[in-house]
Amino acid sequence: MTLEDVAHIFGLPIDGEPMSGWTDSSGDFLQNQSIAIFGREPGVSHSSKSYMKLTWVRRIRDAEPLDNKESIRRYVRCQIFCLLGSTLFTDNSTAYAHAKYLPLLFDFMRIHTYSWESACLVHLYRALFRAPRYDRKEMDGPLNLLFVWAWERMPCIALVLRQTLQLAEIPVAMRWSHSKRTTA
Repeated sequence: MTLEDVAHIFGLPIDGEPMSGWTDSSGDFLQNQSIAIFGREPGVSHSSKSYMKLTWVRRIRDAEPLDNKESIRRYVRCQIFCLLGSTLFTDNSTAYAHAKYLPLLFDFMRIHTYSWESACLVHLYRALFRAPRYDRKEMDGPLNLLFVWAWERMPCIALVLRQTLQLAEIPVAMRWSHSKRTTA
């Protein structure tokens, strides 16, 4: 799988700034970033170590009044953070997202400039590298990316029939959404 595959499947741009830097996993970092990004401090039950509960973030998103620019920005940041935790950078739980992505959402005008697809591909490769270890029971990572890639490249293994989309319709992963499973 290549960057071009990720861009084609998820509809993400290929060019962008690299996502790198120092990661803080302290409780203070989590609280400060949460206040800066979401306008609220997570309670003890809404975070675990350096992870944030996605249900809490979704509740914040759904409660936003959307009556001014900052409220709309908080809503979009919540939505992007949920997308990062549930689609691009998933882990075994799928209930939490790592707080290390919060600083990337702070500057609202730079969010679109990052190379999200390259970080997603690295996350997948790291998960594939860790998967065969003797102490691992499950594989994590953006498996939906891996599944769609395999179904596109090897349609004989797909569990669903591919919907036909116009060539210009992206992301390709939409071909496989809301499809009915076949029993054959």
